[in-house]
Amino acid sequence: MIAGPARGVTLPILAIILMFGIFGLTTRQMLGVLVYSLVAFGVASGVVAARDEPDYPTVVAAAYVGMVVVVLLSSTFLTTRVQSTRQHLRRQKAELARALEQIRQLATHDDLTGVLNRRAMLDRMQLEQRRSLRSSSPLLIAQLDIDHFKAVNDTHGHAAGDLVLQSFADTVRRNVRDTDVLARWGGEEFVLLLCDTPAADAVDLMERLRQAVQAMQVPVPQGDGPITVTVSIGLARHTPAHPLAGTLERADQALYAAKAGGAQPRGACTLPALMPVIGMR
Repeated sequence: MIAGPARGVTLPILAIILMFGIFGLTTRQMLGVLVYSLVAFGVASGVVAARDEPDYPTVVAAAYVGMVVVVLLSSTFLTTRVQSTRQHLRRQKAELARALEQIRQLATHDDLTGVLNRRAMLDRMQLEQRRSLRSSSPLLIAQLDIDHFKAVNDTHGHAAGDLVLQSFADTVRRNVRDTDVLARWGGEEFVLLLCDTPAADAVDLMERLRQAVQAMQVPVPQGDGPITVTVSIGLARHTPAHPLAGTLERADQALYAAKAGGAQPRGACTLPALMPVIGMR
């Protein structure tokens, strides 16, 4: 006799195992369990039928087989539905994550140049200001303005002006460090945040940047030739005793001084906020 009267325990035990399997097995694994269980229970039932046990009539054996089939099929169906629901939820989660990333990108970046926008830059400045205060590391802000940009728009059109802005942003990002943060401040004006940069190194960096922009050539479709531009730069060092607005104002004044410099070439970099550091005046 196989199991004897305890055969009836098989179904609830099998059902419990399959209930756990619904949440832990894939559809393919559950199909494997279905086939294996049907074969195993079929072999066991055949052995019992071959022994012709008096306390195990054929009707009972058939009922057991039917119940096992029902339990296995229903469990497999539920597993398939659960897996389908999980996949659907995973796809929705991935789509939601992509949508949130797109929204964050639109909210924090300039859609033309891909750099940070003004609001995101102000938030980043406040963060770096607190970090600079804790670590006593230097923090500098540079204002960059493309010279005579209105003439570019008037001569070549706004589409060409957009190409110049994009090329300018790409040129700046290629010539600064990964830790430096560039933002479009408005129109043709940009702001560059230099973190943990000594004043002398910042001056050298701004000069290299000015030369890189001056060497930049922007091809214009259906134009007479590539567009070349120059940039004026104003640089200011932020000190914990002053607000960020004051540092931005000093950088803006330095920018206007660069544009108005008579003896200096167009696009030069002046640093009135750093004069005590570099020994000018």
